[in-house]
Amino acid sequence: MRDRFGAVLMTSMSVLFVEAVIGAIALFVWDLAAESPSAPYNTLGLFFLIVLAPVLAAVGAVLGYLLSVAVVMPLLVLAGWFGRRYSGREPWWWVPALTAAATALPFPAVVALTEFGLLAGLGGWLAMTVALAATALVARRLLLPDRPRLSTGVMFSRVAWYGALAVVVAGLLAGIGLYAGIGYEPPQLSMERVAGTWADDKDGTLTLTADGSAMADRVETSDHGDSLEPVVHRCTGIGSWEYVPGVAGPRSQTVVVSIPECPMDPWEVLGTPGHPKLYVYVGDPDSWDLYILQRRA
Repeated sequence: MRDRFGAVLMTSMSVLFVEAVIGAIALFVWDLAAESPSAPYNTLGLFFLIVLAPVLAAVGAVLGYLLSVAVVMPLLVLAGWFGRRYSGREPWWWVPALTAAATALPFPAVVALTEFGLLAGLGGWLAMTVALAATALVARRLLLPDRPRLSTGVMFSRVAWYGALAVVVAGLLAGIGLYAGIGYEPPQLSMERVAGTWADDKDGTLTLTADGSAMADRVETSDHGDSLEPVVHRCTGIGSWEYVPGVAGPRSQTVVVSIPECPMDPWEVLGTPGHPKLYVYVGDPDSWDLYILQRRA
């Protein structure tokens, strides 16, 4: 391991980078497939993301280095020792076995201290195990005494080539899945389906009648008032509403509510056909709060 430290480190960091890109694609597809509201467009946030991109890349490189040195390399050393000690050789399956055991140690604490449920925690543990085990197995190729020795440059070129191919395949599969319709779409509503009472979880209600009248009772809204920053408060008032079907599919439909006492942006649609929801963002544009109403009657 000491003789091949540089090559193993480079290989481990490169594989982790490829896995991070594939993981980002998977998270993007997962987010589109799950019930989730459209994020509000924030020009300032996008600007800061572009400016901070080099910093994020540097942080990612540091994390890759730390994972490689603190996790991947010790796993390779332990897998080799256990293999020689109990099998008389170094079988590959010691790597995933030890990885699964190592990543399982913090699992109960993570589930207990976070809002993730047991199923989500198991999924995270499995994903972490697969990612670290795959990285260690690729780097393990450099340590096998019965295999031709590869230079750092050759190993890097192989990881770059196969990694790029894996990213392309992941992107194609994601595109095919989204084209096939696995992405989430809110239910298509109508004037008749919008009319009724919508409520939040704090006794706030928005009543929309079939004749176009609207009545808000303790509905959250935000305005500047005497402050420079928008202030979220609950308001009550009477006004009107209209349903706008939109021309780009269910995500473009809106419910426009006009109540002088309660200034609010157009409501967008979320939920399922059986349980539709209306949502809007309130508060400071730099840190929006998602406000959801569910159909009551």
